[in-house]
Amino acid sequence: MTSIVEALVPGGKANPGPPLGPALGPLGINIKEVVEKINAKTRDYNGMQVPVKIIVDDKKNVEIEVGTPPTSALVMQEAGIGKGSGNPGGEVVGNLSIQQVVKIARMKKEDVLSYDLKSTMKEVVGTCVPMGVTVEGMKPRECQKALDEGKFDEVLAGEEW
Repeated sequence: MTSIVEALVPGGKANPGPPLGPALGPLGINIKEVVEKINAKTRDYNGMQVPVKIIVDDKKNVEIEVGTPPTSALVMQEAGIGKGSGNPGGEVVGNLSIQQVVKIARMKKEDVLSYDLKSTMKEVVGTCVPMGVTVEGMKPRECQKALDEGKFDEVLAGEEW
């Protein structure tokens, strides 16, 4: 019988204590090894709560699926802010570089509906609108237009999707 354990763990800092240890202990697997794998897969999300799913089959084979934090949490981390703006149209609380947008887009690759990097970047920039976060000093909607017009194509030329 396959067992599934789902938990929220701190990115890159999971430990064998609760919630993982007590849930994995009865399954008879090497908890330390599983925690090390989780930490390796979640190190990019340092400081954020990350959803993980640990699937253990009858033969004690372990599969770890890592979700991604919400885009807004990734934007706040990259912008170095604690929360979004209370007045997004008038108050700017942070700014992202285009490289930071690329980084967030890569993290969200598996969770978005877009098929390419530029479209995923536009989704990330769209998340900045209600948060009061600018991109390269531009309002998010202006940045989306700039992406459409190809103004960042030379930056994206070396980027792989």
